[in-house]
Amino acid sequence: MNKILLFLVFGIFLSSVAMAQTDSLATEKVYTSVETVPSFPGGLNAFYNFLGKNVQYPVEAVMHHTQGKVIVSFVVEKNGRLSNVTVTKGIGSGCDEEAARVLKHSPKWKPGTQGGKPVRVAYSVPISFSLTN
Repeated sequence: MNKILLFLVFGIFLSSVAMAQTDSLATEKVYTSVETVPSFPGGLNAFYNFLGKNVQYPVEAVMHHTQGKVIVSFVVEKNGRLSNVTVTKGIGSGCDEEAARVLKHSPKWKPGTQGGKPVRVAYSVPISFSLTN
């Protein structure tokens, strides 16, 4: 019987350059670097716990022994909600969809700030899927 291990790695900004881009779906800027970065409620350990409790290894991935890292990008909105959840690097067999599904159900984050005001911030998170005997 295979034992399933799910390794979770917290993400970092998409860029360290202080700049902003315009989101095609909104007129407000999406920052890639800010004075205060967005954070999951309760911190990094709480984020790991959230992912660990909610990510389920897809049956298809187990059957095909699919393993690897899924990179999911999203925007942390000014109200802390996650939007534009997109898989930017996938491994298939249902892992991509599972990683995106869980992030779409994330509780609100503490938003990033620039100039003391909440702003929209682009973020990226790698989630590793690994099977062991």
